[in-house]
Amino acid sequence: MKYMMIHYIDRSVLQFDESGEEIDDPEETRIREAWDKVMTERGILVGGGVLDQPETTKTLRVRGGEVLVTDGPFTETKEQIAGYAVLECADLDEAMEVSSRHPTGRYGTFELRPYLQ
Repeated sequence: MKYMMIHYIDRSVLQFDESGEEIDDPEETRIREAWDKVMTERGILVGGGVLDQPETTKTLRVRGGEVLVTDGPFTETKEQIAGYAVLECADLDEAMEVSSRHPTGRYGTFELRPYLQ
């Protein structure tokens, strides 16, 4: 069964340079890439991606036939969607176990949602 693991991160826990670019932590990148490699080799990680900064977002709604566009994410929360992973797991228990081992769980939040069959 497929599950989408949506990553939410409070950007206040990240570090940025003077120009607003995120400063990459090499050790964190190594740990995250190792998780990706193991899960890909096991056939569990079957897709995913990292999203650009929330400031690049356009939120669209159609109301009364009119397209309304807002800059930035729709919600006014501290945590923003940072990326996602598509997991192929036997069941929800395996999906939760795999997700709990993802390194960004230490400072972020995951929403784990099954795909409709």
